[in-house]
Amino acid sequence: MAVVDISEELKSLSSTMGSIEAVLDLDALRGDIAVLEEQAAAPSLWDDPEAAQKITSKLSHLQAEVRKAEGLRGRIDDLEVLFELAEAEGDADALAEAEAELESVRKALDEMEVRTLLSGEYDAREALVTIRAEAGGVDAADFAERLQRMYLRWAERHNYKTEVYETAYAEEAGIKSTTFAIEVPYAYGTLSVEQGTHRLVRVSPFDNQGRRQTSFAGVEVLPVVEQTDHVEIDESDLRVDVYRSSGPGGQGVNTTDSAVRLTHLPTGIVVSCQNERSQIQNKASAMNVLQAKLLERRRQEEQARMNALKGDGGNSWGNQMRSYVLHPYQMVKDLRTEFEMGNPDAVFNGEIDGFIEAGIRWRKQNEK
Repeated sequence: MAVVDISEELKSLSSTMGSIEAVLDLDALRGDIAVLEEQAAAPSLWDDPEAAQKITSKLSHLQAEVRKAEGLRGRIDDLEVLFELAEAEGDADALAEAEAELESVRKALDEMEVRTLLSGEYDAREALVTIRAEAGGVDAADFAERLQRMYLRWAERHNYKTEVYETAYAEEAGIKSTTFAIEVPYAYGTLSVEQGTHRLVRVSPFDNQGRRQTSFAGVEVLPVVEQTDHVEIDESDLRVDVYRSSGPGGQGVNTTDSAVRLTHLPTGIVVSCQNERSQIQNKASAMNVLQAKLLERRRQEEQARMNALKGDGGNSWGNQMRSYVLHPYQMVKDLRTEFEMGNPDAVFNGEIDGFIEAGIRWRKQNEK
């Protein structure tokens, strides 16, 4: 690559980084970090463990975000020196290393740029993900379980904390439904593009005639409710049922009736939680999920009113959005963005960042 081309490329990267730094507002982030550090140093911090965890988690996230931006700016600045040294010494190996670093910086810059596109009202929130088996019988239940593992593996790859609130196992294989939390800032904005119907095409391992089957699973992504949301729930509007937690094949997870199911009578929304041994803790977790669902219902009603005022029907991308084909060829393809990967095993193992980034860019483009 010619020196003049490298010079222009580095100017472009530096300009893009400047735009990202402006959107992130690093000075404001540093101010937030200072406030959180003061709160984290308070002797009474762990008097309220839940609040303390939120403070330390947010502090860690913001510190990592600032370090990432500062580190990337430093790498961009260093690139010019790397290329100058390689050119001056005529060292082909050094030039190859500089070009590899340039490609790595480009990729990191693209990823950080996607983060700046998350500017929706609830995008900074943690996420609640619910997956349900839809049409397709036992294949759909098996597919739903594979999607659950896919998202949990994705979170694990990024060192994001997760908590599974409830899983309803199917009789033969797989799951009927599951709800879990991704406990990191911007999880909702990031994963909300995953909402919709996912389709799997494969030779069914449950069909003794080896026929190809198509099955479906639905993914719902909600923002975690915060105290400022004011989602009022009247106790008289709730039906509370308790039951015994159970695992696959009826295996007992708990010997007491600690699992809780809440039914919101005015809307018919039903949520469950069985991951804790305490009925009180399970009810509190179930209430958090119910509040999130009611908040999302309110948001959708507000969006419908906005769309009516604008005279359009809004986006309809939330239905069938991704196809996972295992037979007669191997391909995972997003039906909205056209992004695709020819390695379904890697996708089911949590390598979905390409799909998520393409989805975020697609959504931003469609909002214009």
